[in-house]
Amino acid sequence: MRILLVGEFSRLHNSLKEGLVALGHEVHIIGTGDDFKKFPVDFSISSKFSKFYAFRLLNKITKKIITVDLESWERGYRFKKILPQLKNYDVVQLINSDALETQPNFQIKLYTKLFEQNTKKFLLVCGDETPIVDFHLKNKLRYSVMTPFLKNPDLRKYYNYTLKYTTAPYRKLFNFLLKECDAVFASDLDYKIPLEKEGFHFKMIPNPVNTDKITPVYFQKNSKIVIFHGKNKYSFVKKGSDLFEEALAIIATKYKNKIEIISSDSLPYDQYILLQDRATIILDQIYSFDQGYSALEAMAKGKVVFTGAETEFYDYYNLSNRVAINALPDVADIIAKLSELIENPEEIENIGKNARNFVEKEHHYIKIAEEYLKNWKK
Repeated sequence: MRILLVGEFSRLHNSLKEGLVALGHEVHIIGTGDDFKKFPVDFSISSKFSKFYAFRLLNKITKKIITVDLESWERGYRFKKILPQLKNYDVVQLINSDALETQPNFQIKLYTKLFEQNTKKFLLVCGDETPIVDFHLKNKLRYSVMTPFLKNPDLRKYYNYTLKYTTAPYRKLFNFLLKECDAVFASDLDYKIPLEKEGFHFKMIPNPVNTDKITPVYFQKNSKIVIFHGKNKYSFVKKGSDLFEEALAIIATKYKNKIEIISSDSLPYDQYILLQDRATIILDQIYSFDQGYSALEAMAKGKVVFTGAETEFYDYYNLSNRVAINALPDVADIIAKLSELIENPEEIENIGKNARNFVEKEHHYIKIAEEYLKNWKK
C-alpha cells in the first residue's frame, strides 16, 4: 500500500511509518516537524521565512492589528505547492484536524483537493481536538488538562492553542473531517474516554513504539538517581510542570546527596532524548489517565515515568504490576512518591522492567502497524 501520514506532533507517525515500512509498505510523512521539536518528515511545510527577524516582527504586528498569522498562511501555501505530488495514495491519515497548521477554511480547501486525488482518508485523535476540549470544559472527570484553567480562568493565555478548537472555524474544520473521513482513531484513554462520553464512533489503536531500536538500561542499586524534567513552553501549565517544579525544589533539598536533577526547556527531540537517556526517573506530565508517546518511549528504555497511570488505565490493560507512577495534581503526593523511590531504589529497577515489558506487549510498532492496516482495509 501507499500511505501518506499528514502531520507529526509526538513522533507517533514516525514510529507508525517504521512499522509499516518493515511490513513492506511505501510511506511518506508531510508536516512541519512540530516547531522546536524538529521531528523528521519527508515533505516539509514548515515556515522558512520565520527564521528572519524582520518576518517574525512583521508577523507579530499583523497578528496583533489584523489577526493575520503570516507564518500560518505560509505553511498552507507550502502544502498547496506540494499538493500535486500527493496523489494515488491508498491511505491518507491526519494526525489532527489542524494537521497542516494553517487557517481552518484554507485547510478545508486543501484537504478537499487532497482527498479527491487519493483513496481512503482517516482522522487520528491524539491531542487537543474539538470534542476533547468540549468534554473537558464540562469538568466531568476527576481532573484533565483543562483543570488549571477551570480553577483559574486567568490562565487563559496558556490555553489559547487548546481553546481555539472550540471556535467556529475550527469546529467547522473538525465537522468537515468527521463527515469526509472513513473512520476516526484515538491513541489512548485520554481521548477514548471523552470521545465515548461525547457519543462518537471511533476505534482506539494504542501509540506505536519501536522497541527494536531501544535498548533498555535498568537502574543499578547504589547508582546515583537522576531525575529529568523536560518542559515544553507551549504546555507548561496544562502538563503540570509548575507542580513538578514545586515538588523538585523540596526533593532537591531533602535528598541533595542522593540525586541529580536535570531540567530542560523546549528542546529539539534529538537533544531531548539524550537527556532522557541519562535519567533514572522521568517527570512527564500530570492531568492525564494514560501515557502519551514520550512517556512510552521512556518506559521502553526501562525508566520510571511520572505520568498518567490511573485506575482506568490499569483496568483497560488488565495490569497488576506498576509500570509507571500515576502523577496526581498534588505536590505532596508527588513528593511522597519520589521519596518512596529514592528510599527504596530496588523498586526503580522493578518498575523499569515492568514498564519495558508492558510497552513491548501493548505498543510494539509492528503490532500497532498491523492494527492500523486491518482497520484501514475495513
